[in-house]
Amino acid sequence: MPAPRGPAQVAALAAPAAVAHASDRGARIVSVAIALAWHFAIGLPAVLGARAEFTAPAVVLGGWLLVAGAGLVAGARLLRGAALPPWPFAGLLLVVDAAVFAAVGEGHLFAAANWVWSTLGWFFVLAMWGRRVAGLVALLTAHASIALVAVLGHGHDAADLARYAMYVYGTFSLPVAVFVGGATIVGLARERAGAAAAVHAMAAERDAAEQGLRERRDRLALVGAAAGRVLGELAAGQADPDDPEVQRRCVLAAARLRRLIAESDDVPDPLLHELRAAADLAERNGLPIDLVTIGNPPPLPVEIRRRLADPLTGILADARGWARLTVVSGQDEVVISLVTPDREGPEATGRPPGEHDDGLVQHLYERDGDIRWAQTRWRR
Repeated sequence: MPAPRGPAQVAALAAPAAVAHASDRGARIVSVAIALAWHFAIGLPAVLGARAEFTAPAVVLGGWLLVAGAGLVAGARLLRGAALPPWPFAGLLLVVDAAVFAAVGEGHLFAAANWVWSTLGWFFVLAMWGRRVAGLVALLTAHASIALVAVLGHGHDAADLARYAMYVYGTFSLPVAVFVGGATIVGLARERAGAAAAVHAMAAERDAAEQGLRERRDRLALVGAAAGRVLGELAAGQADPDDPEVQRRCVLAAARLRRLIAESDDVPDPLLHELRAAADLAERNGLPIDLVTIGNPPPLPVEIRRRLADPLTGILADARGWARLTVVSGQDEVVISLVTPDREGPEATGRPPGEHDDGLVQHLYERDGDIRWAQTRWRR
């Protein structure tokens, strides 16, 4: 199972996709605008001006209307990110292409009224958007072949072939340049956004690591100060080693130090590792303890793990006779329970019995004279 990604890693993956989507949308808008503007602003006036001179005016006008309708639908869907099925749309364009070349007549074969020369290439771009450039080249090649058949069918000379070559170059170069340029811009935008996001993610992770190190040093200083006070009192003769309260303070300080050290260990289940470290110390001090685990805890921040484990560490330090520690884990919840015999003395948690909620972890602590029961619960 792959390791879960942190917020910085998620941002590093999402940012390039968002930038690439924005760049791709800009290129789609440009392509749709060119195709429709060329069809309406250039093709339509030329068709209407020469309609009486066509061999089959109805075919030329009908083909123009058919492509206009299909182009509007294709453009609208493309701008919404849902392009038409490419090959049926492309097949329709090629059928219209052949019909118009046959219907314009020899006198308008190379005129602006033969709108398929300059317009269809842009609609091929819409049909093939987001796919390999080879598909666009294949459609433009078919378009050029249909035009060549029309030129040869009407009789030809060197001038006609030269004009044909010039028209083919124009119909190939501009649509292919826009198609490839749009794909290149999207790729470069994704790459640069990915690099920038990776740099920011690394900076965020570095800042988080430095903050974690500072917090760890502060916590170590507090725990070390508590242990130092106990040791100082023992060394100065101000504390009696046989005093149960002094023993409890020593065990608690040692448990906190041990858990703090366990936090930095690179292990699959940090929470269980820290709890085992606390249970280990209790066993070394002669406390029989059962540790029962059910399920695997999800990855949790250090702060959550501390709030789950710290209240129970204090009770373990005060426990006598035996203890039972149970960890029940799921993907959205972790519950840790500790049961020990009750005995006279102050509250081991520093809080009165009852339920407490600090916003991240819920604490439940009860004692009835026979047992002490404590529970910490985290819920997503």
